[in-house]
Amino acid sequence: MSAPAAHARGVFATSVFVTTLATLLSHYRRHPGQLAMLLLGLWVASALWSGVQAINASARDSYARAEALFENQLDRIERRDGEALTLDDYLSLRRAGAPVSPLVEGRLSLTGDAPDDKTTVTLLGIDPLTLPGDSGLARQQSSAAALRDWLLPPHRLRAAPDVAAAARADPRLPPVENDPSLPPATLVTDIGVAQSLLGLDRRLTRLVVAPSATFALPEHLVRISARQLASPGQLADSFHLNLTAMGLLALVVGLFIVHAALGLALEQRLGLMRTLRALGVPARTLVGALIVELLAIGLIGALAGILSGVALARWLLPDVAASLDALYDSRVSGQLALPWYYWLGSLAITLGGLATAGSGVLWRVARLEVLTLGQAQAWRARLGRQWRRQALAGSGLLIGALGLGLWLSASGGAPLAQGGRTTLIAGFAMVTAALLGVALWLPALLAMALQLASRALRRRPLWQWAVADLQLQLPRLQLAMMALLLALAANLGVSSMVGGFRLTFLDWLDQRLLADIYVHPEEGDYARLRDWLAAQPEVATLLPARQAQATLVLGTAATTPERAVPVALFGIHPAPALTRQWPLLSSVAGREAAWQALREGAVFINEQLARRRGLHAGETLTLRGSDRRERRLTIAAIYPDYGNPHGEIVMPTARLAREFDAPPGSLGVVLAAGSASGAARDAALERLRSGLTEELAISGEVLTDQRRLKATSKAVFERTFAITRALNALTLAVAALALLTTLLAQAGVRRAQLAPLWALGVPRSRLVAVQLGQLVGAALATALVALPLGIALAWALVAVINVAAFGWRLPLHLFPDEMAITLALAVLVAASAALLPARRLWRSPPRQLLEEFAAT
Repeated sequence: MSAPAAHARGVFATSVFVTTLATLLSHYRRHPGQLAMLLLGLWVASALWSGVQAINASARDSYARAEALFENQLDRIERRDGEALTLDDYLSLRRAGAPVSPLVEGRLSLTGDAPDDKTTVTLLGIDPLTLPGDSGLARQQSSAAALRDWLLPPHRLRAAPDVAAAARADPRLPPVENDPSLPPATLVTDIGVAQSLLGLDRRLTRLVVAPSATFALPEHLVRISARQLASPGQLADSFHLNLTAMGLLALVVGLFIVHAALGLALEQRLGLMRTLRALGVPARTLVGALIVELLAIGLIGALAGILSGVALARWLLPDVAASLDALYDSRVSGQLALPWYYWLGSLAITLGGLATAGSGVLWRVARLEVLTLGQAQAWRARLGRQWRRQALAGSGLLIGALGLGLWLSASGGAPLAQGGRTTLIAGFAMVTAALLGVALWLPALLAMALQLASRALRRRPLWQWAVADLQLQLPRLQLAMMALLLALAANLGVSSMVGGFRLTFLDWLDQRLLADIYVHPEEGDYARLRDWLAAQPEVATLLPARQAQATLVLGTAATTPERAVPVALFGIHPAPALTRQWPLLSSVAGREAAWQALREGAVFINEQLARRRGLHAGETLTLRGSDRRERRLTIAAIYPDYGNPHGEIVMPTARLAREFDAPPGSLGVVLAAGSASGAARDAALERLRSGLTEELAISGEVLTDQRRLKATSKAVFERTFAITRALNALTLAVAALALLTTLLAQAGVRRAQLAPLWALGVPRSRLVAVQLGQLVGAALATALVALPLGIALAWALVAVINVAAFGWRLPLHLFPDEMAITLALAVLVAASAALLPARRLWRSPPRQLLEEFAAT
């Protein structure tokens, strides 16, 4: 072919393509609601997904800055008894040739210009001369000028960007330099300046040393390998996986809207496509024009969704930061920090979801012949086969979910901190497979339910017609119902998990915080304060507690870091007031025998330690104290310890003080029966405060009311799960939107189908009631399927996801009121979605109904 001919052919093909695209887009001029539905589906799906990913990206930026410091790169040296190190400890090690570096850390409240303008930050004090050279802060002080400014008055202070302005406003601080590499709310300065600001005076928080350095330690010190210190990103991985799962669920539900809108738009353009093919437009050109149309709509919807997602992330980020601080002690900046790949990733996942939703439409257009395109019923004829294929795929997913569940139950699940990321991912895969499997089965289940209803309503012609009509609507309603199913199941499952967690947590608080008052005296005041409290008539029982550190020895190679694990020791006084309330998960010979064994030399361990190390009641463990002696102890029982990320061993306080040199700790005060409630309790508390001040010259602030502790804990809990509730509500709103947009898209066709009934004498009020009854019935049937699915989801969350994420298992609580709320939500969503089409039907004049019927 000659060049001019090829050029002319190319111009002609381009012209045909542009004309075809313009012709296809003209459909939305006549049906702007469908275009709005497509954009709306993409917008809400992209907004929730992008918002979640913006939160995750900002949190991971904070983790990266924390890990780039030195906390997870260097080994730590601390005292075995948990007390603060002193300058003498540091000097003795340096004189012995150990390349250790001192560090102090504490919380500091910055005071601004206004008296109430206070910001709490983490202040780190370092010695750049001894800090190992591989750490980030050591590299920053490598130049002579920087080192001179750091060491000599007025010194220097580096501040994270989010607190730099507040630090400059505090007159106590040295000149401030902005350091974007620091974690959020963190200040770093010379160790002497930090000691002065924190009031530590010759005390150190810990010593740090390069992992490659080898030297001997005194018996009262312990070295903690950097390999044993999980990074913030690792600890919070479960939280972000949970957010990602919620974001993906919202994305899938939003894409159901898109899929339904695309199918409806294609069905309404069948005649137009038949004409284009008859005029000579190739199938390839038609498919290409549809792809360009999808890309244009996808870009607009995705960009709008990403911008809305950033706004949503800004709104939710404070609650996320509070959750991570409470659950994992991880500081996350309250400001978004979005890398370049966030924008590309959000755009790619949204367009990828659009491609998934539109691939079926493109495949059908490419495969169908000209005559087949004109047959509107051609797809309905194959509907039964399509549902059978969906049910088969759903069965495969459900079998896969069952297999994963059996494997996870058999393996027991490893906590995330002990390499359980595989368990966590497998748990989310099981949940996803179960949700999608049941969703794929839903249309077939609804079709079977409608067949049964049709037989039961043979003597009620109008409602039998309504059931038959709903069967015809089901192909268009199925995606919206699947979206509603997923949203209702997720809402019920997560609500049951959170409600069960809340109930368990509050019961656990009542059991663990059973003393009316807690006293935290200084070590020098402990003995006389204990004796004074024991002599007061208001006091029924004292419950002393102590804490210490030891090393759990695993196997025989106890000298290697991998085989010697630091654990926390907690001492309690097994008085009847405590033993009646303290919960136990398992024991060798019952509850009473377990407490008797504790008094005789056995120990309790928390669930976290039991799961991580594969320990059971009746087994023995080996502990090495500060005196280097090894003690073999029998495990009498395992107890729940919700919220504690660390392993813990419990023994009587007297033994902990005698064998592990545990210093005095807090004193729990159980008031006498006459002073334990109401005004008498407040009066007893005030008398004890006054006695401490007047008789012992001790500040009454050492007393802490149990009610205040519980109120603080509850506030942290409610703030922690605010993000989960918000995402649940948003996902349910997207499902309602999917149902509403589906009904609006087919409202015109529905009115035309109702016109003959009106002509036969059925009043419009009954027609409106029929429409509402159809949708409410379908939604109720969907909710009945969602109930067992939501219960299964709740079980997966507490028995698999929670174990892998935190190392402890929650009991499964079922709430009938939550199930009733799920059914009510289904009715509310369906009624709300049907309200606008029903209103349009009510307001349509009879002549318009007949004209629409005649036009069909």
